[in-house]
Amino acid sequence: MLQRIQTVYLLICFVISGVLPLFISLWPNVTKKEELFTHAILFSILFASSALLAVVSMFSYKKRQNQFVVNRLNMILNFIIIGLLVYHSLNLPGEAKVSEKGIGMFLPIFSIVFLALANRAIKKDEDLVKSVDRIR
Repeated sequence: MLQRIQTVYLLICFVISGVLPLFISLWPNVTKKEELFTHAILFSILFASSALLAVVSMFSYKKRQNQFVVNRLNMILNFIIIGLLVYHSLNLPGEAKVSEKGIGMFLPIFSIVFLALANRAIKKDEDLVKSVDRIR
């Protein structure tokens, strides 16, 4: 059932993790050139795996418990990305020259919000199925 609301949330999460990092900058470097996620292989791998987990969760709609667990793993991965981004931004060379951060630092936070919304919708579906089973 791909028409459920959690599929929309997971699709938004896929766009945030898989498409937007290709266009949104992390921070400008010393030469005022925008630094993208594709310049750092670690961030590229982490964002690609987060997008892959969102797609896997999107198409495992028949197994709601597995979908819930995959979303939790994706949230943990996004927290790891946030930690690495914060660590990297605090250790930027030339902090006196460049102290601005890009909007790309907030992408994992937005992804976590939509994953939490998807998990809430999955939980509602699971509770609905359990209540119908109780009636029978």
